[in-house]
Amino acid sequence: MRTLTAVATVCVCMAGAGLWWSAGAAPNPAAGTPEVVRLGAPDAGLTATPVASTGADKLEKFKGAEPKPMPPLSFVDAEGRRVDLADFKDRVILLNLWATWCGPCVKEMPSLDRLQAQLGGDAFQVVALSLDRGGRTAVEPFYKKTGVEHLTVFLDPGSESMKALSLRGLPTTILVDPEGRELGRVEGAVEWDSPEVVAFLRQFLGRGGNSGGPARDRGVMKTRG
Repeated sequence: MRTLTAVATVCVCMAGAGLWWSAGAAPNPAAGTPEVVRLGAPDAGLTATPVASTGADKLEKFKGAEPKPMPPLSFVDAEGRRVDLADFKDRVILLNLWATWCGPCVKEMPSLDRLQAQLGGDAFQVVALSLDRGGRTAVEPFYKKTGVEHLTVFLDPGSESMKALSLRGLPTTILVDPEGRELGRVEGAVEWDSPEVVAFLRQFLGRGGNSGGPARDRGVMKTRG
């Protein structure tokens, strides 16, 4: 079992669509506990927080969330070029933190790929950020094996994003508005291309740009050496 450098984390598996909560707000305890796969030493002290399995109706409260500033976040693409999350300004971003060794992450990856194919464009992009230590050598074969075609390879082999974003576990997905602010986050696997979730996400898209239809491989808006 692998550990993450300087970061204690858990791999969270939700029975339903996961738990959304507003930026800066804590999740509400409820019946049911997510399955947790502990990483690292058995005495790491990690505990599961009871959370509710939520549906599209529970996402409605998320619309009125107060935007929260995002910390600066940098990672690399498949060619090793630096990418900043700020490079995607003016789009709604679904930032998904995942790894090939995380079962729930693997489960939801095909639906993230289909979501990018459906909504990806000038107004929206899925940024699937892998925390695999193997980087490109771990992610590209996985994409090929699972038929992922629409997601750009983004890598954080040092797991710096976990500390920067104060993550509790994987997968964690953060919704970022066009100004680069966090609107909220969800833990656990979600069927991202389900009609209810797509309809929910469309409410955050602006009227300009390509808010739907076939996705184009837009890659990164700008890169730095």
